[in-house]
Amino acid sequence: MRDNELDADVSARRAVAITLAEYDRVAAAYRRGTEDHDVSQNIAALLDAIEGTPPYVILDLGCGPGRDLRAFSELGHEVTGLDGSAELVALARAASGRPVLHQDFLDLDLPPARFDGIFANAVLFHVPSSQIGRVLADLAAALKPRGVLFSSNPRGRNEEGWVGGRYGCFYDLETWRAIATGAGFIELYHYYRPPGRPRAEQPWLATVWRRCEG
Repeated sequence: MRDNELDADVSARRAVAITLAEYDRVAAAYRRGTEDHDVSQNIAALLDAIEGTPPYVILDLGCGPGRDLRAFSELGHEVTGLDGSAELVALARAASGRPVLHQDFLDLDLPPARFDGIFANAVLFHVPSSQIGRVLADLAAALKPRGVLFSSNPRGRNEEGWVGGRYGCFYDLETWRAIATGAGFIELYHYYRPPGRPRAEQPWLATVWRRCEG
């Protein structure tokens, strides 16, 4: 690894570690603040894009305290959670009764071609830009052929840095599209959230992707 690549890796790992420590610190409050959020539109976007007959094998990436794990489970799917925060992992396991992996996104250890779909709701923007291509490639490898990735991120003008105690990257559609296609995905469609509002009042960019065959 070259010196500049090593420096980027060290900086990225520091940013992720600090961000996860912040989520550990606020885990209980984060659960209370997000438990009533309606992301049914996003869940449907993932499930509707998956080919084949349900139930599906789903990875809830960055599952947080387990709200969406319960939703997928109640719909009859085989869902596994994953989060880098130990406190959120404990909450998710208790809330959902589903298996939850405790893994840092920069060191994912996932079975190859295992999942029909990966649900990455409000999470991948925390991955530093120097590492996001590699992380997306790891996710592509964990999907079955023609598997589906759903991602929702706060949009911006490609700013990157700290917001409070958390690190974030705020991409526009063109930049996010280039990153994801470069990692082995084909865009199916995108939309902005919350629905029914003017674009200026839709801070979230949702994208749906299919793993490229081969």
